[in-house]
Amino acid sequence: MSEKDTISMQLVREALLQTCPAGEPDRGLLARAGIAVEQLHLPAARVSADAYARLWRLLARRCNDEFFAMDPRGLRSGSLAFMCRASMAQPTLGAGLETALGFLSLMLEDLQPGLVRQQSLAEVVINEPRDAPRRAFTYFTFWMIVHGVACWLAGRRIPILAIELRCAEPPFCDDYRVMFSENLQFERPRTRMIIAADCLDVPLRRTEEELQRFLAEAPGNILVKYRDPASLGRRIRHDLSQQPPSLWPDAELLAQRLCLSASTLRRRLAEEGQTYQGLKDSVRRELAIAWLATPELAMGEVAERLGFADSSSFYKAFRKWFGCNPGHYRALILARQCSH
Repeated sequence: MSEKDTISMQLVREALLQTCPAGEPDRGLLARAGIAVEQLHLPAARVSADAYARLWRLLARRCNDEFFAMDPRGLRSGSLAFMCRASMAQPTLGAGLETALGFLSLMLEDLQPGLVRQQSLAEVVINEPRDAPRRAFTYFTFWMIVHGVACWLAGRRIPILAIELRCAEPPFCDDYRVMFSENLQFERPRTRMIIAADCLDVPLRRTEEELQRFLAEAPGNILVKYRDPASLGRRIRHDLSQQPPSLWPDAELLAQRLCLSASTLRRRLAEEGQTYQGLKDSVRRELAIAWLATPELAMGEVAERLGFADSSSFYKAFRKWFGCNPGHYRALILARQCSH
């Protein structure tokens, strides 16, 4: 199973927070979804996109809410189907997206989205009546629905240039960056998703048969099909993962190797919602997880391999990435290996 087809266990924990807020997670529910409860608190554990999709459907059925009871009104079962059917009847993606957002505004109480066009850019802006921001998972679940439906309507991935959120940055963001964009900005005045305005002119030609197939596979198809496409950013990530960080080229040298100018490299990555620094940071996190699972590597050596000046800098970065220190993570992962 490739990394692209898996979801961080953190998203499982976030989904369960709303339905099991006070006690232990529902072991029976997790078993039905095919998720091992023993891995629930391992920072680097991952589940298949299919298992997460099954959990999503089970929770939606239990709550009669396709938005995990994260809004006072919520989205009753069947809302996604109704929204897609109404949107696909429109002539263009822009009109279809406005229909979808209008439906969500009617259904939800706290998240009131709207589409704003500004010359070459288009923004889906969420207006909120309350002062306190929601947790990141609430916003990203909303974006997953909106962006997933938009991509399906268009028949291709709609590149996200940036996402701004009112909330603070959560400890785990890698999956959100893979699903949406490297360009995530937190503690902003408002929550919005920015795309190129010309995407809105794409004509819609979806059929009822295609809708039924989409709904039968949702949300697993959204989680996998429309994220991290075969793109320049993905190629660069792969190349970086094949060599130690000390040998990573700077942006100028990378551009030369790709037979591009530095400005063209920046522009093409920006079109995919990526930056070279963001790609390097993401790969560094993945390498940290892999090397910590190798017991013969001392912590100082892991820090050095990752390009940190000293172990304390590595500890600080790791806590920011994963919400625990690397020693605690290593103990958990090695204990899990021994148990098998």
